[in-house]
Amino acid sequence: MKISTTLCLVVVTSLSSFTAPAEDWPRWRGPDYNGISKETGWTAQWPTEGPKKLWKAEVGIGFASFAVSQGRVYTAGNASDTDSVFCFDATSGKEVWKQSYPAKLDPKYYEGGPSATPTVEGEHVYMFSKRGMAHCLDAAKGTVVWSKDLAAMLKATMPTWGFASSVVIEGDLALINVGSTGAALDKKTGKVVWSSGTEESGYATPVPFGTGDGRAVMLATKQEVVAVTVKDGKEVWRFPWKTQYDVNAADPILSGSQVFISSGYNHGGGVFDVGSKPPKPVWENKNMRNQFNSCVVWKDHIYGVDDNQLRCLVFATGEVKWTDKASGKGSLMLADGKLVVLSEKGELMVAEPSPEGFKAISRAQVLGGKCWTSPVLANGKIYCRNAAGAVVCVDVSEK
Repeated sequence: MKISTTLCLVVVTSLSSFTAPAEDWPRWRGPDYNGISKETGWTAQWPTEGPKKLWKAEVGIGFASFAVSQGRVYTAGNASDTDSVFCFDATSGKEVWKQSYPAKLDPKYYEGGPSATPTVEGEHVYMFSKRGMAHCLDAAKGTVVWSKDLAAMLKATMPTWGFASSVVIEGDLALINVGSTGAALDKKTGKVVWSSGTEESGYATPVPFGTGDGRAVMLATKQEVVAVTVKDGKEVWRFPWKTQYDVNAADPILSGSQVFISSGYNHGGGVFDVGSKPPKPVWENKNMRNQFNSCVVWKDHIYGVDDNQLRCLVFATGEVKWTDKASGKGSLMLADGKLVVLSEKGELMVAEPSPEGFKAISRAQVLGGKCWTSPVLANGKIYCRNAAGAVVCVDVSEK
């Protein structure tokens, strides 16, 4: 069936005026796959000592972020060459369950451990390991529903720093950035429905878009950005994106018929018009270099971590509006029209996203060590972690 270009360019992650007083965050980059939460009813005004710390936990080495669903929070870490997926009570921090499986730490110029984030859908949680094991667990109990050595099944080459894609659920399919241009499994059984070639994958997570028969995912591969149909993996469009060491880790962001992509190692970013055949560059420069954490797009501007500093660009041109050194190699998300930033050194900040400059509303030191993992705000709480596996949950609910 011919894929409608118009349908393929409908963005399900488009921003709307709808807001939610509280909202789960069930997967990497949140409900709309764009790093943005519609949640309201939380406070950005903190006392001098910072927001109240509700609980702490230790989960092991790694960089997995958090999934929050139905009063539970999920993350993952590695200890003694064993990965563990953890489920905590979101309010008390009590460990509900832990499911473990053998997995090498695989440090390589960094600490190692799992890079993907658990994905919660319905009664199940899905996890993809650095060496290509796909797992489906019962979300309430942690029992194994199925586990598949997907990399071995597909004969897919592992990228230099291991697989990093989180699982994306679309209908009955579980989609993962593994192989040349991704693969899809039956979410109930783990059976492979379609796959691509055996080349090394990129490190980004697939991003869904479109409607109906035009439903597709775009993914940063080893040296390109590619869109394929959800149903059968057929190519919709592609454009080249060659980065030093083939590290394409930040997720592409679709806005209308244009895609923003960024990579580190001094490569930079750019916007491409994917409504053209073939896609055409709108601009490319070195003003935004996302080594691993993705940007957010808000009111025609791009906010993100350029190598080791916060930066704001104009989406249409790539022009720099401001730069701030507060974050180091940190990360951010956006909720209720406010940036939530976790610095590399564990300082949590909230700021108004404005092209006029970075002005923090509140800031507090919540962690130590190296903090490269994106924070998550959900249901009046912010969850943060560091590379060593220290997790902290702080209360930002309005009293």
